[in-house]
Amino acid sequence: MPKLKAWLHRYWQTFSFTGLVFATLFFAASVTPSLLPRVNIVQGFLSGFSLAIGYGLGVAMVWLWGFLELPQPTEGLERWSKRITSVAAGGILAFFVWKCADWQNSIRVLMEMPPLESEFPLGFFAIAVIIATIIVAVVRTMIHGVNHLSMRLNRFVPKRVSIAISTTAILAFAFIVSNDLVVRQLLRSADRVFLNADQRVDSGIEPPLDRSACGSPESLISWPSIGRRGKNFIVGGPSRRDISDFTGSDAKQPIRVYAGMEADDNDAVERARLAVEELKRVGGFERKVLIVATPTGTGWLDEGAVDTIEYLHNGDTAIVSTQYSYLPSWLTILIDPERSKRSAQLLFDRVYGYWTSLPKDDRPKLYLFGLSLGSLGCEQAADLLHTFQDPIQGAVWSGPPFPSRQWSSVVQGRTSDSTIWAPRFNDQSMIRFTSQDNLLNSDKPWGPIRCVYIQHASDPMVWFSPDLAWRRPQWLNDPRGPDVSPKLGWYPVVTFLQIGFDLPLATSVPVGYGHNYSPSSYIDAWVAVTQPIGWNDRSLNRLKTKFYAPSQN
Repeated sequence: MPKLKAWLHRYWQTFSFTGLVFATLFFAASVTPSLLPRVNIVQGFLSGFSLAIGYGLGVAMVWLWGFLELPQPTEGLERWSKRITSVAAGGILAFFVWKCADWQNSIRVLMEMPPLESEFPLGFFAIAVIIATIIVAVVRTMIHGVNHLSMRLNRFVPKRVSIAISTTAILAFAFIVSNDLVVRQLLRSADRVFLNADQRVDSGIEPPLDRSACGSPESLISWPSIGRRGKNFIVGGPSRRDISDFTGSDAKQPIRVYAGMEADDNDAVERARLAVEELKRVGGFERKVLIVATPTGTGWLDEGAVDTIEYLHNGDTAIVSTQYSYLPSWLTILIDPERSKRSAQLLFDRVYGYWTSLPKDDRPKLYLFGLSLGSLGCEQAADLLHTFQDPIQGAVWSGPPFPSRQWSSVVQGRTSDSTIWAPRFNDQSMIRFTSQDNLLNSDKPWGPIRCVYIQHASDPMVWFSPDLAWRRPQWLNDPRGPDVSPKLGWYPVVTFLQIGFDLPLATSVPVGYGHNYSPSSYIDAWVAVTQPIGWNDRSLNRLKTKFYAPSQN
């Protein structure tokens, strides 16, 4: 034990004072609010990464100061500056930790969530220290490796060359090890977990017997080839009777077509072909409304979006979709965001090609729909230059993720008197935005193509961006969105980490916040885009009340 104590003391003495000060400040900033509320374990990991990065930046600044040969403080000045800095950093840390629960509750109250207990700040501290210790230890081991290798190489080459070679070698080794042994193994594990989830069949989900249904014995798409989310989509919607009982008028049985990942050896081209051939078989091109839908990364189509449009048009609808992944959107978008674009484009081209061959007076109105990564995939599928002579009627996109180029272009081109979370684009004749409150009503007329984006000011999938590390985002400008904490501030690097850690938790909040979009918003959007007949404010409110229930993803 004495030897261990002595070793720990020597090890502690090797730490940089400046690095520890920066680590403390970064840790303090990490407990401030972000877009979503956090639980202890997430806060612990976030604060651990913040501690490690803060320490690294502090050490880097000390090195840079010495490299530039700037004047060093005298021993007395250094001693007093350390005392004053320690007291100041400790005071900041104590204040921030004391305010932590209050800051988290400032988000929770906006999202109608119960407040945290006062002891919340104490639970994550140990996790943060362990995570930071591991990260710093790994980096220090790498630096030691660089120094050791550089000393050996210095016998044969100049010092600067040896440092450059050793640094490159150690970084390359670390990249190969982390990529092959850590990242790939984690991705493989995630792939297995989500593949098993995709192959699971939920209780009560049975293959349809109606020959006109997708996945039935007569279907071109076999039931086993449709993933879990697709099976739920096929059999989980409202029946003709459900719609008739609600509307009081004779309804049609909605048509739903879905080609899963297992259809024909995972060939995206073949999935699109099968989906369109099945759509023809079941009479989808004979309906009033036809929607080409791109699902989320898991293959999910939000019930609040697809069920509501079927009620609004009395079942005279057809929805066709193809699966391109079974991983969550936030994970798919980091690995291969092009999957959704390719899948959406292939399906749309097939549908559009057949749709344009039909008489204009005897074909359905054609719309696009996409949520999350599905929005990214399908927003550019109906390219105006390609469809100019025979355009579609519109689209509904919800939760457009941050890499969406079209969304970004529209938001940045908004009118100067509108906010980034509720932008107005040009004369609003083609594209409009809405959120928790219906923002679609305007005295300005719609054009022939109607497109609506639904986005929440608290959705990290929308607002995450690499430049959060060095630039204050526009969505923090006043006035802020109604679901963004007034106590949320911007801190270099730390805010980037905060919103990054929010991504996997984007759907963990109640409906109507974060990445959980409410049926009410979808109803407002579908009404504006598709103009259903026979609905008034009273009947629409009845429909919204019917769908007022927690969503899932």
